[in-house]
Amino acid sequence: MSAILSPRLGIPLLMLLATIFAGNHIAARLAFDHGASVAAAVAVRSGATAIVMVALLQVQGISMALPRATLVRGLGIGALVAVQSFCLYSAVAAIPVALALLAFNTFPMLLVLLSWASGGGNPGRRALVAMPLALFGLVLALDILGTLETMAGRWAEIGVGVAWALGAATSFASALFLTTRVLQDVDGRLRTLLTMGTTAVLIGLGGAAAGTLALPADATGWLGLALLTVLYGTAITAIFTVVPRLASPSNTAALNFEPIAALGLGWAVLGQGVEPRQLVGAFIVVGAVILIGAKKH
Repeated sequence: MSAILSPRLGIPLLMLLATIFAGNHIAARLAFDHGASVAAAVAVRSGATAIVMVALLQVQGISMALPRATLVRGLGIGALVAVQSFCLYSAVAAIPVALALLAFNTFPMLLVLLSWASGGGNPGRRALVAMPLALFGLVLALDILGTLETMAGRWAEIGVGVAWALGAATSFASALFLTTRVLQDVDGRLRTLLTMGTTAVLIGLGGAAAGTLALPADATGWLGLALLTVLYGTAITAIFTVVPRLASPSNTAALNFEPIAALGLGWAVLGQGVEPRQLVGAFIVVGAVILIGAKKH
């Protein structure tokens, strides 16, 4: 049996993984700015991750056989993840990375509301307080407060990217909701193989049919594509090593550090700066999301 990681070690490791996930999105924006298309980036990243999962399952001796009904459900959930991946990378291509991730991080709220609407338990007082708090923080982070004219101008600037990010949040919340009901007993690595494999095939075929599988135009773009693939594959694989060894499931709240890491990396690598009030809003969003997640434990 693997040793349990203490919070002193486990939480910093999760924050490191969150930073690696953020780095994947920074690298994606670099690839997009140098000629790569969203479809190409999603297809390459997902395909490479699926191959890594196959190797991991083989090495660890885990069977990839699934009942037909479970396989069909898994492919359906994989289609939702394909939508989420395309929407999130489209958001990253359109607006600053940190803002895209903050808007996407509304998915825990959507998941709570979806579960409640389907007959699940009451979200509880903590979640009901945290959800409007997160929305207030998001408004600050997106910098859309002001006069109607100012708000309209700001929305014209970032609206498309925010819409993509919220679309990603909706599809991801739906995928998680269905996963807990129909794939709960399937090994997490096998679920990742299903979703990543489905995403690679659907986005790859769709991009080929639409003629949108554009590869990077220069060495910087290729570096971005390579980095986003390696960083994402490394982080998602490491998750399966770290999470089962945590002293408490609530420690996974540290993964919500990703948008904050993206703020720093976006400034350092891409020159994407934010105003102080936007930074305050970002911390409010992350804190509220952590509060929602803590309710479950």
